[in-house]
Amino acid sequence: MKNNLLLFALLLTVCISHSLFAQSKKTTSDPVARYDAYAQQAVREWKVPGLTVTVVKDGKVVFKKGYGVRVLGQPETVDTKTLFAMASTTKAMTAACLGMMVDEGKLRWDDPVTNYLPDFQLYDPAVTRELRVRDLLIHNTGVGNADVLWAAMQVTPDEILHRVRLVKPSYSLRSSFIYQNIMYLAAGKVLEKVSGMPWDVFIRTRIFDPLGMSRTRAHFADVTDPNRAKPHVERNDTIRAVNSLKEEGLVDAVGPAGSVWTCPDDVTAWMICMLDSGRYNGKVLLKPATWAELFKPQTLVTDSEFYPTQQLTKPVWKTYGLGWFQQDYRGHRINFHTGSLTGMVAIHGQLPDQKLAVYVQGNLDHAELRHALMLRAFDEFGLGLSRDWSAEFQKLYGGIKQKGKLAERKADSTRVLNTKPSLPLTAYVGSYTDPLYGKADVTLRDGKLYTSLNNVMTGYLDHWNFDTFRLTYDQFWNGKEPVSFVLNTQGKVAKLTISGLELAKAPEGLSNGTTER
Repeated sequence: MKNNLLLFALLLTVCISHSLFAQSKKTTSDPVARYDAYAQQAVREWKVPGLTVTVVKDGKVVFKKGYGVRVLGQPETVDTKTLFAMASTTKAMTAACLGMMVDEGKLRWDDPVTNYLPDFQLYDPAVTRELRVRDLLIHNTGVGNADVLWAAMQVTPDEILHRVRLVKPSYSLRSSFIYQNIMYLAAGKVLEKVSGMPWDVFIRTRIFDPLGMSRTRAHFADVTDPNRAKPHVERNDTIRAVNSLKEEGLVDAVGPAGSVWTCPDDVTAWMICMLDSGRYNGKVLLKPATWAELFKPQTLVTDSEFYPTQQLTKPVWKTYGLGWFQQDYRGHRINFHTGSLTGMVAIHGQLPDQKLAVYVQGNLDHAELRHALMLRAFDEFGLGLSRDWSAEFQKLYGGIKQKGKLAERKADSTRVLNTKPSLPLTAYVGSYTDPLYGKADVTLRDGKLYTSLNNVMTGYLDHWNFDTFRLTYDQFWNGKEPVSFVLNTQGKVAKLTISGLELAKAPEGLSNGTTER
């Protein structure tokens, strides 16, 4: 009897073990379940409030899911209809729109920009003459980052393009690469000129409607659906929601560069179309040759302008197509592009030879798990490989963040203690202007200096060192930064510098806001 019981127990144990092993084997052999578990863990570890992941392969959706919440501290969860900012992944759409005009014979990639925008000028007249439509899409015009024209002021798109002529070149035409948003605005204006439709109308008519992207919106101003994610930013190790419609809406001024909002249910059609020669459900958006041109390497990308991820992926080459970054990965070519706005992130990646694409959107500022989830999807669904990119990128970006903190402490250590401003605070009050950067008004409030840059970015100035003050923005997501005043040979305040911008003080009679309250 005892032996029979032992035999029965042994058989039962074997059966249970076999069953558990079978379940484990089934789970681990299922790439969808494996990837889902990986994404869930990554979202927790990176502390992202909300995120979506969409994966398509061979023209079919293989993974589509939302994680977390739309707004931290509120119960509404993210689902596959939740709208997130596409940000700069919009650029690929703008390039495709221009491609449609190429297909119709209304435009050629190498036409001079001035053929369509005769009033458009850059700082150098020779560059203006030589600039081609293609150049607007590949960040090689020589114009450096000029995002202050939309991120720190509220002016019309036409005024933004008018002011570009004041931006001094950072390098000669086509000799290097500096990421540029303003040129995509110019590309949108070219599109309007040749099509007869504003960019936002064209993209809706020629991309959103044919692909059935009914929830997708071209501008933030058009996003009225409550099922949308709110942006979040981490400051002082605390994640907070950005509750500023003004901040979110600033990107609409450069819409063709990054203002589209979409969701997984919609973006799958765009992903499949961009993998399948511009085709979707029998509809053809682009001719095969034009579609191929979008992904043809157009210019080299320098190390300094590429992503820190290169430290781990170690690409042999890095290029930029028409709205797409490119690199080699495990012996394959990948096309991808990130999108980053205040509190929002996105990434759209392709592994073309596997007919595989992934799209990630999140609502935490520069949450770089987007790269990890893209590469993990390539490995999981295309290459049959496994690497913990999330853990490695956490270590990489954590180190970068730590270096930033150390640099800030080092800057603080250079401060000379117990200094005072050269002049009474009232001497710094006034308006500081520049034809390119706009206006900064400095006033007195509660016995302290207070500044407003173009009525968009505001905050108090605390004395820090001699004639340098530390600005703490009312818009917490902008953090803090130094503001310095420059005196002239007569000992009077002549200039103000902030974020690398230099503005001259207006004559006394033209200054405003000198009263204290």
